[in-house]
Amino acid sequence: MKIKGIDVKISTISLVVFGIFTLFLIVTVAVTGDLSILILGVPLLALLLIIPAALNYMSQKQYASLVPMYEEEAKPVRVRAINLNMLGEPVRIKGVVERVYFQFLNRPQYLVADRTGEISVKMFTSPAEDIHEGDLVEVLGTVVKRYILAGDAAINCVSIRKVKKNQQS
Repeated sequence: MKIKGIDVKISTISLVVFGIFTLFLIVTVAVTGDLSILILGVPLLALLLIIPAALNYMSQKQYASLVPMYEEEAKPVRVRAINLNMLGEPVRIKGVVERVYFQFLNRPQYLVADRTGEISVKMFTSPAEDIHEGDLVEVLGTVVKRYILAGDAAINCVSIRKVKKNQQS
């Protein structure tokens, strides 16, 4: 679903929860025969879809507003050059997606590799376009620690988009 040009995606888990509670509501009404349960049940079911959609819309909108700043400030780097001394710096990398994790949560994590190495790219909202293993992508983001207090460098992704094969440098 698109709202003001932003593609809003509801996570699979939210849809499963909606389905389970819809089933509970239907069974309860069927067993008790009390239709007044629907007066409260249907609006609450709607909220199970509206709240995740609203949260996704707000995070997508916020990330979209950051993209122009990152496109201007991010410097192109190779994966091998990214280290903990660069914490907080905006970077731009190009590489191939080797793995995709947690896409069903709308909080995808990618393993992106170029010829010099590979790095974890974490995104805290769903990307504007679907990214799969084997896609050639450009990533804009900030260098962070993989874990809060420890770990190697990773990228907190603001934008990840597919690029054509001839655009890779």
